[in-house]
Amino acid sequence: MPVLTAHALLLDMDGTLVNSDAVVERIWRRWADAHGLDGDEVMKVVHGRQGHASMAVLLPGRPMRLNLEDNARMLAAETADLDGVVPVPGAPEFLASLRGVPHALVTSADVPLSTARMAAAGLELPEVRVTAESVGASKPDPEGFLKGAAELGVDPAQCVVFEDSGAGIAAGRAAGMRVVGVGPRAAAHGPDAVVRDLREVRVEAAGDAGGAGGVRSAVRIRIG
Repeated sequence: MPVLTAHALLLDMDGTLVNSDAVVERIWRRWADAHGLDGDEVMKVVHGRQGHASMAVLLPGRPMRLNLEDNARMLAAETADLDGVVPVPGAPEFLASLRGVPHALVTSADVPLSTARMAAAGLELPEVRVTAESVGASKPDPEGFLKGAAELGVDPAQCVVFEDSGAGIAAGRAAGMRVVGVGPRAAAHGPDAVVRDLREVRVEAAGDAGGAGGVRSAVRIRIG
């Protein structure tokens, strides 16, 4: 059973805390059809990234203005479509175990979408949140995770990321953080540890340990 020690946890939302695959499939396959793209190939790209960044990969050379316009429409559609949005197994208990532990939500969703999906899944939003509006670059850029660590006042090397997607795992690694992969998409992207879902994670106090700003409370994350 792997054990990681950390001073803060940085949590992706879709695929990590919230299972929104049903609506993501509906929205993106419609977009793929409208642009003459293979839906299966599109779905290999879109997880973890902001929508306009996925479009830039899928339609290289397309003006970013058009990607941003499409992205705005799709965010509104995703926010309104909550059918099938449910918590990842173990997510409520996992979040409850983080009370008093420094942690942040770091998501490619914007504020309305992240608020709607967490509510639909019956999950409490972390106090610290880094959303699409907070960053200038989408995952796999590490900006979001670095901002989350900075807001918590924790050295990036003392943070553990929970992610499901290749883009998110790459972002966590680029930020100099250890990464726990969650769910079936994660294993192929080389995280430090992999769990089927959050029922396989236990967070417990580990006493005080030296951090970038001196002594701070640490936690042990037990995997498996």
